[in-house]
Amino acid sequence: VQLQASGGGLVQAGGSLRLSCAASARTFSMSAMYWFRQTPGKDREFVAGIGWSGRSIPYADSVKGRFTISRDNAKNMVYLQMNSLKPEDTAVYYCALRYGAVVPATDNDMNYWGKGTLVTVSS
Repeated sequence: VQLQASGGGLVQAGGSLRLSCAASARTFSMSAMYWFRQTPGKDREFVAGIGWSGRSIPYADSVKGRFTISRDNAKNMVYLQMNSLKPEDTAVYYCALRYGAVVPATDNDMNYWGKGTLVTVSS
């Protein structure tokens, strides 16, 4: 299984970015997909998760109301739309796949990880 995240970059505070993650897994449509992020010196933290049906679980409090996760099973893609970005959203963002239903999870629960994409929000 390969996951490839893209879409990161430099944006001003208040701006928007859309991250994409392409998955090679044949079981993609039956797997839950997640976004995590990590800043230097900190643990990877959960951002959002979505199940095969498109149902998402509650977002991290820090992004609630600003970020939206979605997926396109026909294209094996998952997205993270990030609006009203803040400097504290600056991080490397990772997509991850977990077999089975979407449930609240930590990074230890993921089966596969993609390489991260850097998001930098300037003030």
